[in-house]
Parts: sequence; structure tokens; C-alpha cells
Amino acid sequence: MTSRWLLIPAVLLAIACASRELPEESLAQEVEVFPDYKEVTIPPNIAPLNFSVAGEGPWRLVVEGNGISFGVKARRGLFRLPAGKWRSLLSASRGDTLRLTLCRRMSGKWVALTPFPIFVSPDPIDSHIAYRLISPGYGLWNEMGIYQRNLESYRQKPVYENRLTSYNCVNCHSFPMQDPGRMVFHMRANNGGTVLCDGDSFEKLNTKTPETISALVYPYWHPQQDFIAFSVNKTLQSFHAHDANRIEVYDGASDVVVYDIRNHTVFSDPRLMSPDAFETFPAFSPDGKSLYFCSAPAVEPMPERYQDVHYNLCRIGFDPDTKTFTGPVDTLFHASDTSSASFPRISPDGRHLVFTKHAFGNFSIWHRDADLYRLDLTDGKISPMAAANSDNVESYHSWSHDSRWMVFSSRHLDGLYTRLYITHIDEQGKVSKPFLLPQKDPKRYYADLMFSYNIPEFITGPVSFNRHRIASMMRNDPGIDVTFDGQ
Repeated sequence: MTSRWLLIPAVLLAIACASRELPEESLAQEVEVFPDYKEVTIPPNIAPLNFSVAGEGPWRLVVEGNGISFGVKARRGLFRLPAGKWRSLLSASRGDTLRLTLCRRMSGKWVALTPFPIFVSPDPIDSHIAYRLISPGYGLWNEMGIYQRNLESYRQKPVYENRLTSYNCVNCHSFPMQDPGRMVFHMRANNGGTVLCDGDSFEKLNTKTPETISALVYPYWHPQQDFIAFSVNKTLQSFHAHDANRIEVYDGASDVVVYDIRNHTVFSDPRLMSPDAFETFPAFSPDGKSLYFCSAPAVEPMPERYQDVHYNLCRIGFDPDTKTFTGPVDTLFHASDTSSASFPRISPDGRHLVFTKHAFGNFSIWHRDADLYRLDLTDGKISPMAAANSDNVESYHSWSHDSRWMVFSSRHLDGLYTRLYITHIDEQGKVSKPFLLPQKDPKRYYADLMFSYNIPEFITGPVSFNRHRIASMMRNDPGIDVTFDGQ
């Protein structure tokens, strides 16, 4: 596994340290830095990238950019960058490069190390992200919640916590086009149902119908109309004591449907509900005229043959005015005996589609070989997002509203917990080295956090739903029964 530390060779530089003194001596050495922020691309409205150094100090840091500079002293190996100076520096350095120089006091003399660059993109990032925090692996799931984080600070607030409804399972949150004013998510077990939030209006939906194999899961909103695509899945899981993939989640059957919000009905098409195929992970195109999904030939018996299931990436036309699916099913990525696709996400500008590629199945979050791949929708070319991938899991990705940023989860740090990384993608599809979600004290925070980040989504502002009203509704309201509207 790749080390979480960055090794920086030391050379003498004729620059001032935080004390504004010139280094007096050169000493060949290496210094470990966490998180690895060397040569990353960041937005001009991100919280300070605090980081730690390993090794005896004292340490000082000089941060420079576009004629502005400031110095910081390390405390117990941690550099906390002052928020006000950081914001001013980023504002002045949009489209430019920062230079960070570490200085170390050795035998009474200051030694400056090779500065490392950080590029400040001119593209601001959506101000918030929403995600679920859940115990990973064999841990209990009775404590979990959906949370929001202000990316311009370190502030995290709950959107909903399951302690409000008898510690049930909450999952599958989704927002339409990064809009924090509308949201859908599920509750399972106690007080179960689908929660639809629209401003101050809330609905509890009972989404299992006689014609569908399960309640609705894996939502994706239509960009213009009041539709949400879902899949219905007969999902099972197995636990492994020694396999590199600790958990295997698989479907014994699955279909794709669309929920009509206004009429409380679901509809589909025989090509999305075939008994000969497993269809899942729907996603509408930004113009609303296509539906992408993953489909694999049905395999029996399950779970004995779960490693024989390989998902193609497909697309079918959609007419929102008539609620019909049009044209043939196009296969954009053809699976093989050693490849499978899951979780397609299309950039809002319609240029790129990113999916997770792994050896088999559709639940990539526990597959160590899972990597992010980009499909250029203008020419059909598929390529790995090499700058973002590691030797462990990358998955659960989503786009910012302007198509320039992507957040995804990765087990890169320790192979067990998923952490959030953010990467910049330019108009040509070039992927920048991702950076770990900033924290006040990242080394301590990530060492102590015993929860995984799950399904991060960008949102353009804070979520303000009253979670106590939602909890009361889920406890006391019988809910609206969704009906099936034919094919």
C-alpha cells in the first residue's frame, strides 16, 4: 500500500524562513508530510490545508503566492495555516501557483528544504458536500447519519442522524443537480420508508409495489422534470475472513424504474426489467433525454457464481413528455471476463462520464482493484483516471455543478476506511492529483475517526431541512403507497 507520507528531499534555498532569516546551512535529509499536498490543484475557496511533519523540530513554514507570503510555526509537528491569511492568499493567487517551504532548526542553524508547489485553480468549488458516515466492514451500523460539510471551513453538521428513529439504517441520499433544497433518502428497518424533501414539504413514501422486487434504491434525479430514476434490487452480502475483499455485496435480481414525483407512480420498460439481465445504477444525462445504467446477463445460482457477473455500461433514450424509453439500448462499455462497470456519473456539461471499473460484480466499494475510469462522451474513448487512482478502492464519485471538480471515496490511506478526496478535471478531461479532505488536525482526525465516508455529493449551499420534523413524520405517518404505472 502506498505510504500516507510524502518524502521531500532537502536542499538549501536562498529564501527566508518564518523568522525571515536566511538559512545558514544545507543538510541532506528527507521529511515526511501528511496529507500529501504536493503538486495538488485546489479551488480558491477551500479551507486551509493544514498538515503535519514527522521528525524532530522545531519547524517553520513559509507560504508564498503572487507577492503575498506568511510564516507559520509548527506545534507538535502540526502546521495550522491562519484562515484569514489563507483566504487572502488564495484570492490573490487564482490561476497561479503557491510555494510552500519548510524550514528546520538543526544544531542551532536553519535549513530550508525544497519548496513544493500547490496550484490554485481559477474554478471555485461548490461550497458544501453531503455524505453518510458509517462503520465499515464488520462494524455495527446502528450509529450512522447523513452529514454536510462546509468546504470553506471545517464545519460539519448533521442532515439526519438515525438516533432520531430508533437507530435504523439511513442511506441512498441524493440531490437534484447539486440543489440543497431538494433531497431524497431511505430509511430501513424501524420507521422504514423513502423520505422526499422539497423545501418545507416532506413526504414518506412506501415504494415497494406488487410488480417490483424491492423498495426503490440508488436514486438519480431527472435534471428538468419531476422524475427520479431508481433501481429495485434483491441484494445479499457475504463476509470473508481472509479474502482481500472483506465483504461481497451482490444482486440476485435487479431492474431499473423511474418514479413520477407528482403522481406517486413508478414506470419502466421491458428492456429495463428483463428477467434475463441484472439492471442497476441508473443516471440521467444532463439534457434529460438519455438514461445510463449498468446491465449484466443474469447468472444462476447466486451467490455461488457472483464472480461470474460482469456489468456493461449502457444507454437508452428517454422522452420525459411521454414517459417512454426510445431507440435501441447502446452499450458504451463492454464488460469482459475480468471487467465490470458500476456507478456511472455524467458531468453536468455532458462531456464526461466517470464510472468505476473492477473485476466483477457491481458493488465496487469493497473491491481493492476498483478504479475510476473516464468515458469521453464526444468521441467514446475510455481511459483510466490514473492521477486519481491508487492501489486500493476508488468509487462513489460525484461532480460539482460546473463539471470542474469531482469528489470520491478511497481506501487509499489504510485499506479499511473510505476517506474523501477531491480532484480537478479541466475542459479537456485532464485529471489533477487529488487532495484529501482538509481537517484542522488531519493526522489526528483520520487516525481517530472510526467511520467511513459514503456516497459524497456536492451541493451548492447548506441543507436546512428540519430533521426533527422528518423523524416525527417517519415515526407517525403511515406514508404514501406508490403504485406501478405499467410498461
